[in-house]
Amino acid sequence: MGSPMDRQKLNWITWAVLASAIVIVALMLGNSLHRTAHITLPSSNPPRDPSAETGNSASSTLTIIEITPKTVQTAIASLSRPENYGRNVTIEYFWNGGSGTQELYTIVREPWTRIDRGLSSGQTRISITNGEKTYIWYGYDDGAAVYSAPAGNISADAEQSIPTYEDILDLPAEDILLADYRALNALNCIYVETARDETGYSLRYWISVDSGLLVQAEKLLEESVVYRMSAPYLDQTEYDASRFTLPDGTVLLDDISAEPMEPIS
Repeated sequence: MGSPMDRQKLNWITWAVLASAIVIVALMLGNSLHRTAHITLPSSNPPRDPSAETGNSASSTLTIIEITPKTVQTAIASLSRPENYGRNVTIEYFWNGGSGTQELYTIVREPWTRIDRGLSSGQTRISITNGEKTYIWYGYDDGAAVYSAPAGNISADAEQSIPTYEDILDLPAEDILLADYRALNALNCIYVETARDETGYSLRYWISVDSGLLVQAEKLLEESVVYRMSAPYLDQTEYDASRFTLPDGTVLLDDISAEPMEPIS
């Protein structure tokens, strides 16, 4: 039989092993309790092959939607846009022998969207819409004349000259040529490309998985890009009422039911 000192060392070793085992089991249980039971979209890391993420293990609790022309509408339907944000949007037009660019800044505070658009004349066109009525004026003078009218069919996206990516949900599946995950400026995006229509036009969309916003789009005629929008950077600030105040001092956020002003002559 060993000495008391040997038995004491053995006891310490035994307790150390048991303590380590308890810690490992606790960590494993903690991870399993905090693990997301089901995810439908990848994180903000660059996109990887979704089939590799899913795996064949029966014990796997993670599920990632594989983006294909048949599944992309389901994935897009699960996205939602933020209620408050601001971002720069660049619009480019291309034609034979030339091109043009417009820069605008969009601020959203639901239900209102404000667009400050720089014009080639040097002026700034400002519009604010809630989808029901739209206010438009030029420049930042307090006395600027304001035109207002029902928004009609002109949505906030149309005011920004950008396509509404939710239109993809209404497309027949056969009109979706290609769909997958793609990285764009370090953003993880759902990419969708439509088939050419009868006039030869097709569309490409890059939709951020993180923000639910369209961050890039292109319109092509045959193989040539004729339109591109790009808005990769997002500022999720809740802008104050001053950004949604008319030149006459009317604060739209406080009085969204105010009567429209008369159009300028």
